[in-house]
Amino acid sequence: MGSAVERTDDLVKEYLIYRGFTNTLKHLDADIKADKEKGFRVDKIIEQLQLFIQSYDLPALKEYWTYLDRRLFSRLEDVYRPTVNKLRTSLFRYYLVYTVQSNRIEKTQEFFQKQAVELQGQAEWRDWFILPFVPDPGQNHTFSPYFSRQWADTFLVSLHNFLSVLFHSMHILLVLLSFDSEVQRSSAAQEENELLRHTVFALQAEQPRLRKDEEMVHHKLPPYVQNMDRLGDSELDLVSSQRNVNLASQPRGGFFLSTFLPQGKWSPAKPPQGAGSSPTQASMGRRDTAANQFQSVKSKDPLPSKDSKPVPSGAGTNDQPSSHSRQRRHQDHEKERKALLSKPPVQSTERSFDTEPHPEGAADRTESPTNQMRGTGQGGGSVEQPFIKLSQEEYGEHHSCIMHCRVDCSGRRVASLDIDGVIKVWSFNPLMQTKATIMSKSPLLSLEWATKPDRLLLLGSGVGTVRLYDTEAKKNLYEMTIDEAHPRILSLACSPSGTSFVCSAAAHSPRSGSLNESGGRISVPVSGQLLLWDTKTVKQQLQFSLEPGPVAINCTAFNHNGNLLVTGAADGIIRLFDMQRYESAMSWKAHEGEVYSVEFSYDENTVFSIGEDGKFIQWNIHRSGVKQSEYSLPQDATGPFVLSGYSGYKQVQVPRGRLFAFDSEGNHVLTCSSTGGLIYRLNDGESGLESVLPLGGHKAPVVTVDWCTAMDCGTCLTASMDGKIKLSTLLAQKSY
Repeated sequence: MGSAVERTDDLVKEYLIYRGFTNTLKHLDADIKADKEKGFRVDKIIEQLQLFIQSYDLPALKEYWTYLDRRLFSRLEDVYRPTVNKLRTSLFRYYLVYTVQSNRIEKTQEFFQKQAVELQGQAEWRDWFILPFVPDPGQNHTFSPYFSRQWADTFLVSLHNFLSVLFHSMHILLVLLSFDSEVQRSSAAQEENELLRHTVFALQAEQPRLRKDEEMVHHKLPPYVQNMDRLGDSELDLVSSQRNVNLASQPRGGFFLSTFLPQGKWSPAKPPQGAGSSPTQASMGRRDTAANQFQSVKSKDPLPSKDSKPVPSGAGTNDQPSSHSRQRRHQDHEKERKALLSKPPVQSTERSFDTEPHPEGAADRTESPTNQMRGTGQGGGSVEQPFIKLSQEEYGEHHSCIMHCRVDCSGRRVASLDIDGVIKVWSFNPLMQTKATIMSKSPLLSLEWATKPDRLLLLGSGVGTVRLYDTEAKKNLYEMTIDEAHPRILSLACSPSGTSFVCSAAAHSPRSGSLNESGGRISVPVSGQLLLWDTKTVKQQLQFSLEPGPVAINCTAFNHNGNLLVTGAADGIIRLFDMQRYESAMSWKAHEGEVYSVEFSYDENTVFSIGEDGKFIQWNIHRSGVKQSEYSLPQDATGPFVLSGYSGYKQVQVPRGRLFAFDSEGNHVLTCSSTGGLIYRLNDGESGLESVLPLGGHKAPVVTVDWCTAMDCGTCLTASMDGKIKLSTLLAQKSY
């Protein structure tokens, strides 16, 4: 709702700017700022009502409710009037409860003095006039229900739902919503056309190769000859015997094929009776060792000449075949060719394994797709892997170490940032294509996709600014100055609703610290702030309190509905914030050293964290500081990451982006490694992590990962210190 109104406001502003109506634009901006309906955003209306209550501004509260009644509620049908009256009564009672809870009895008495004439005739207010004189209203049976947290939450939710339904029922807003849906439908159609265009181009490029393959099908060796170099003596015996049986059952067809196909395609162990024995046929019919037979197949398969004639058995060589017989022979030839080429190599190898016993220690030389999908357990039985790696592609547009690599919530675009300040926005379905390139004059430290709309990108710099970038329009929408005293924007996280985002700002880290007795350097704590900004108004809403002191926050993450925010700081403490009250719910010491990465689990009853001490720990958020499990990871999964080169060159990268990501069900985790991503299975108890699939593909250490589950096939992103990003497509194997 709010996004549709905001989109319309933006279009009107663009039109006024285009026409040069600057005075009208100024008046429009002033009216938007003074808009009491808050752009039909329900959360802003409720926030304004709570602001009046918390400031004990009773006249402003009454005036604002009267405006809503005159502007919105009076247009409803009479059947909804009792609901409006109940909400108004509950709003005033909410105000009274707040004055009593904050020990402002004079405000409670002031309310009844000003409202006595209006309320004394209403039955629902008859018992409330004694409220200022009750010593402890929370223990009184009449008032105790209204002093509970449950009643307050129920009232706010009811008011929120009522306003939401009201706005969605207004005619003008229905028109705006239809306009917004048309814009989204048009954008989706354009993207679909772009995908189809790339698909057509890909098919056109593939068509000449397919045509060439069709032309060469007559000269392609059959599968059993292609795999003959992988077979042993027993397999060759069985293949030879099977070919003899097949040719004996079809003497005419096999003899007829000998004149059309290369001799290597038709190699019976013994020549048929009545056929002339040529040197080639004699060499193909000899029984020898596997090596000799393979040499004979490679060296003695000349192509037949175009002048060779078929010699059917029982017919004279001087007879001229009729056109009908030629057509019939051609059809027989096609049937025989299809039957010969349709035999898969797996069947022949499996059949040979059943009939001929292998010597001890022998292993299969051929590997079928089924074997590729399975791993071998300790007991020798086959254990099915949870994922199959379908493909792996590389994005190589960066030329320096990657800091962040994130997929948007729709799974269509990727944003990647390197240490040179270059940002690439690219898509990977159906083809990899760079959509936008952003070059920043100031150093960039953090990156995050906005959730609504998902085309917006938040960019945090090292000079105290945050930019809101439109990836489709390829322009900066806003640039916010956070704090000059804390110029490093270390982390950004957008709420799932898209209305706000949190920003972690830190001061410059000291160049050197003091030395301890052992000669090591003691890290000096860095000051920092955690701020909440409104995405629509582009203004700071509040600053979170960080206890025991202001410290740099390295990583942040919301839960699915945005009610909880978890952060990991440089002091090793994890803090969990209640985003409804905007206060810290709990905090605990999690790691020795800094916390590098933190995420909610799939069920959101726990959080996972990786710290400077190299530990991967699962914490219970219902009991502060209680470990649910602790896993050990190699150093190349937790950082700092080191890239060594020639002549003693060494590059060290401190972790910046996500160090781990979960699959769609939360049972597997993707981590960094020195040669690529590594997927583990999360096991309960003492069994710990179980490595199930190494993605590989990298020549430099992987420094950040992401796992997109928006598509049917999961997509894993692994970014390394040499600027390469590998995109691995996985297929989950469901166990039923």
